[in-house]
Amino acid sequence: MFIALCTYLSGGDGFYDMEDYAHARQEWLREHIGMRDIPSHDTFNRVFQAISPARFGECLMELSRHLREQVTGDIVAFDGKTHRRTGNKDSPALHMLNAWSVENRLVLGQLAVEEKSNEITAVPQLMDMLDLKGCVVTADALNCQKAVAAKAMEKKADYLLALKGNHPVFYEEVRTYMDELPLRSPPGFEQIEKEHGRIETRRCWQSDSVDWYSDKAQWPGLRSFVLIESIREHGDKVETSRRYYISSLPQGESYAARSARAHWRIENSLHWCLDVVFNEDQSRARARNAAKNLGTLRSICLNLLRRIPGKSSLKGKRFKIALSEDFLLQALRI
Repeated sequence: MFIALCTYLSGGDGFYDMEDYAHARQEWLREHIGMRDIPSHDTFNRVFQAISPARFGECLMELSRHLREQVTGDIVAFDGKTHRRTGNKDSPALHMLNAWSVENRLVLGQLAVEEKSNEITAVPQLMDMLDLKGCVVTADALNCQKAVAAKAMEKKADYLLALKGNHPVFYEEVRTYMDELPLRSPPGFEQIEKEHGRIETRRCWQSDSVDWYSDKAQWPGLRSFVLIESIREHGDKVETSRRYYISSLPQGESYAARSARAHWRIENSLHWCLDVVFNEDQSRARARNAAKNLGTLRSICLNLLRRIPGKSSLKGKRFKIALSEDFLLQALRI
């Protein structure tokens, strides 16, 4: 397991790379862990199939607890990611639900689900494993569920959940109500960004008037509705979109807007990095335990790399680790 961890930190991607790493670093591994024989790629494969994914997932969560610096005020985004190459004609690709700490830039935990639709029951389970007191839980429309809201309240956290057509009546009622606010009042929060020749204006309206909603009691902690309007200008082309949320957050548009925008960092800071830096979508490990455990190993390595000081990219840090054993030891000093 130590060899596997060092392999991934050093830029390797699979069982063959683990065997090659052990060959290349024989003396160093003998000195530090007393390695006597070099495991074959088949041995690595068998080990990762034998390990309990649940137990290995606990290692990731324990590491995250050790590295996490801020809990209260953190924004924790929940979203799933499919490992594209792990499926075949007989079984679907592995889908992993992730909990991402926006403020700490850490993977707090993972839970494997067999299909994307199973996220609905998995999110409360993963929430139950984490310290969320004082945090804001965010999730996409798939996980805008009463059970998620109830679990957030139980964990003494707030929530901001995207609302779309999977709750058609609720969505239409909130959309109709919130679309009237821009006609009556200016936005409580507005932000303008210019990049890549594009101007994007984001506006937020939040209403704590929720008593009109007849099923309010079914959504624990419901205190406000949120409207986020995005206007993108690129040359003569202008696009406007509106997104709607339900939340336990009190009136205060800037925090609601920040939480809504922060949710999508899980795509750029986690999912994109796993694909581009760790080549996750190309992993061919299809044995279920092996695929799940390699996913956990990649998240452990990502957390360790994030804690290395300096401005180098994640790829740059892996390259430095491959070149310098001292830099590897620095990465392992958790």
